[in-house]
Amino acid sequence: MGDLTPAGSERIENDDPPDGRIGRCVWFAGAMFDRRLRRRTEPMLAPVVDRMAGVEPLVVTGVGLAVGLAAAVAAGSGRWSLALAAFVVNRVIDGIDGGIARRHGRASDLGGFADLNADVVVYAAIPLGVAVGRADTVVWMTTAVLIATFYLNAVAWLTLSALLEKRGRGDRSSTTSLSMPPGLVEGAETIGFFVLLLLVPGRG
Repeated sequence: MGDLTPAGSERIENDDPPDGRIGRCVWFAGAMFDRRLRRRTEPMLAPVVDRMAGVEPLVVTGVGLAVGLAAAVAAGSGRWSLALAAFVVNRVIDGIDGGIARRHGRASDLGGFADLNADVVVYAAIPLGVAVGRADTVVWMTTAVLIATFYLNAVAWLTLSALLEKRGRGDRSSTTSLSMPPGLVEGAETIGFFVLLLLVPGRG
């Protein structure tokens, strides 16, 4: 499932494997480049975040959700270029709301909860939009399997996060609402997959 890692609930940022059997398992499973990519993109968004000091992060999250749903609607009507552009904008906005919350002292549990759930909605809506736009039985079956794996992954991922916190293996230095363990497929990989899906819908 990828980017169920909104800016308000990013995963562990430490490069050292955590102690304990569970921690090591998720560390080796998460040997991907998502965290390193985030370290490069956050400075790029910093000027925008600085200029939005007076904006409520939850409002930005809501705008991002609306743009993400617009991308799904565009895909459903076969406007693939518009869908791709809207999805990219949605992902950029997703990197801004959490930045505003952290940089300007507005981080909250509600913000992290809203941000994570907005991402879940968008990541389910995009494949559904593609399926509607394609209107093909095989695509619908593939979409059903994909969304089922999303939800299975989400439950497993959040449960593991809770277990790590319960056993004191979470990232205590984290400034985000939720401390997520790294995953085999994270935000960057999921975004890349969805971009390809919207670029070449005929091969989706």
